[in-house]
Formats: sequence, structure tokens, C-alpha cells
Amino acid sequence: MPRMRKVGLLFLCLFLLAACLGCGANNPQATAKNEGPAFAVLQDDLGRTVTLTAKPQRIVVLSASFLEPLHEVGGDVVGRPDSRTFMPAYAKDKMSVGQVYNIDLEKVLACAPDLVIVNKGMNEKLLSSLETNKIPAVVVDIKSYEDVKREVHLFAQITGEPEKGNALVQQMDDRIQAVKDKLPQQKRRVAILHSTAQGLSVQLDGSIAGSVANMLGFTNVASGMTALENNPDAAPYSIETLVEQDPEILFITSMGKMEDIKKSMQATIQDNPAWKTIPAVKNDKMFYLSQDLFLLSPGLHYPEAVEEMARLIYPEAF
Repeated sequence: MPRMRKVGLLFLCLFLLAACLGCGANNPQATAKNEGPAFAVLQDDLGRTVTLTAKPQRIVVLSASFLEPLHEVGGDVVGRPDSRTFMPAYAKDKMSVGQVYNIDLEKVLACAPDLVIVNKGMNEKLLSSLETNKIPAVVVDIKSYEDVKREVHLFAQITGEPEKGNALVQQMDDRIQAVKDKLPQQKRRVAILHSTAQGLSVQLDGSIAGSVANMLGFTNVASGMTALENNPDAAPYSIETLVEQDPEILFITSMGKMEDIKKSMQATIQDNPAWKTIPAVKNDKMFYLSQDLFLLSPGLHYPEAVEEMARLIYPEAF
């Protein structure tokens, strides 16, 4: 082959190769193929879509209530908030990122996280800073039992262990159903009061105790009441309204020392004769719910909360 023809063919090959590379660089489909599939695409409780390109290895949670369900589906953390309540053994020595109501962003960043799980209603203000630092974040709300089940599945996506999530939810469902199967098919009218040093409020269906009561088939007499402006799960307390609602059972959740709460409630009842017209009071059907299960979300311990409430009303069934 003549020398000039060989040179021409060489230039033609180089031109075609450059053209092919140029097409690939400008072709979105080619770029997507090179990037590979995402590890997980998540929908969080703010309605945000969060794409994880790889399995997170350094997770920081901003609520202690996330620790147990995350661990049960194969997850671990490098940072977590302080907590006066339950702290799983595996997380006790992990780095603290502050109080749940006062998260220290610098401590979060010092953990070098590749995912932050944010507590809805408390920590959303940190999202813009996390985004600036190119740290993915998912916003989670764990309050009702349905919330807990949804987040177990979400955490199982994060850890890449969906079967563990399915098994855990099924186990909780089975335990709750076992409690319900022991109870008579009987509607009970209940009221739920929340007692603090500042006074009383009424718990609505969205509260933890309200959620458990609904699961047991009880009728919350406060259902449908107008919620407090700063708390969608509670309504203002009024003895006149409580008398009209005529509950046969009264549950009390509390914040503070239980002994002090009981003394305060007894004084309130003694000071107003109207209390003694309420069936729950007349028939000594006032029950104080444990703080570890009803003050904050019990998380994976919802079956225990369901059993506690059921046992108080139907002790003979247990």
C-alpha cells in the first residue's frame, strides 16, 4: 500500500475515534451507564427524594429513637445525640452530637458522615448546611405505630437489608395481634390526659397513647377536637368538656416525677366536685401510663405499649 494511502487511513481512524468519544461525552444515556445504578432511592417524611449512590458507612442520627430500629436492620452509627431515656448498648460509646433539641452542627460534621438521619419537627434547619457540605440527609418522623413501620422499611433500604425490615415489621404486627386476640369485642370510651407541671391537656388520636387506644379499638372521646396551635396531637383541657364526653376510662400520661403527678391529679379531683360525676373517676378507672412507653415514641416497643394499655383495662385476660 502506498505511503500516502496509509497516512490517510490513519487520520481517518483517528477522526472516527474522536467522533465516537465526543458523542459519548454528550450523550446522557452513555453517562448514566458509566455512573451505574444508585444504591437506594429514598422518599423521606418531608416528601423529598434522596438518592444514595453507595451504601452509607458513616451514619449520624439526630434522635436516639432511630438507634434501635436502625441497628435491628443491620445499621450502625458514628454519631448520635445524648438521651435521658433509653440508649442501646451499641451506641453508648459513639460520638455525641449534642442534645436532640440542640444539635451541634460542628460535631455532626466532625463525624464525617455519608448520611444524616434528621428528626422531623426539630432539626430541619440543619438541612441547608448539610446540603452545602454535600452530605445526604433523610428526614424521619417516628411517632405513631404506622410511622415506626414505615421507618423500619426506610432504614432497611439504607442498610440494604429489606428482608430484615419485612421480618421485623411482621414480628411486631404478630405480637400486637396476639394482644388484641385476648380482648373482648367491646367498645370502650376513653379519655387521655397529659399532665405536666404547667397543667393538663387532652391527647388526640395522633398522640402515642391515642394511637395505641385506636389500635385496641377503643373510642377516644376527644377525637375531632380542635388541636392546640403549637401541638397538633393535643387539645385544651376543660373539666366541663370532659364531663360532657363522659369517658368510662381515663388514661394519664405525664412529664415529671410520677409521684408528684399523682399527687397533683388527686388534688385537682378533690378541688372540683365535677370530677366525681365522670364514670372513670366514680368507678376508679383512672390509669397512669408508663413514661418510657408513652412519653416518647416507643419505637420497636409499640407491642409492649399496646399490651400495657390492654392489661390495665383487662388484667384478667393476661
